[in-house]
Amino acid sequence: MRKILLSIALLAVAAFSWPGASAETLPSPRGKPILEIKGRISVVNTPEETAIFDREMLEKIGVTKVQTSTPWTDGRPVFEGVLVRDLLKQVGATGHQVTVIALNDYKATLPVSDFEKYPIILAHKMDGRLLKVRDKGPLWIIYPQDQFEELRDKSVHRKWVWQVKEMHVE
Repeated sequence: MRKILLSIALLAVAAFSWPGASAETLPSPRGKPILEIKGRISVVNTPEETAIFDREMLEKIGVTKVQTSTPWTDGRPVFEGVLVRDLLKQVGATGHQVTVIALNDYKATLPVSDFEKYPIILAHKMDGRLLKVRDKGPLWIIYPQDQFEELRDKSVHRKWVWQVKEMHVE
């Protein structure tokens, strides 16, 4: 009987461990929360059916580097962050668009197809330094415009939301 109970307990722990979170739950952030995702998602970690992430949780999904020029920086900085498509997969997103909301309540609605087609990241570092609020952090949507000519269009620039605090999957 004791072996059966131990096996059940080990299975329960394995089912809820990070990064292979169950189909329903994410672990709770241990550090300061920096991102909230809500809407059409199936993997959450709050009673309000949202997914809250700290920096460490985002990094565990995987860090990708993108070197690209931007209209707001000099040269071609190297940005580091999670691929948005991987983040959406982690929360079980089923929508067709994502409204990204900044600390100042600026909003931009981005099609999920952008994330599938391009390696767009939610950056938390630029040139090896953590992004702070004063330099467009803690999170910044980065389109790899130097890799894809079509992303250099001014209409795409409105999608480069910085000081990201929330994403709403619709």
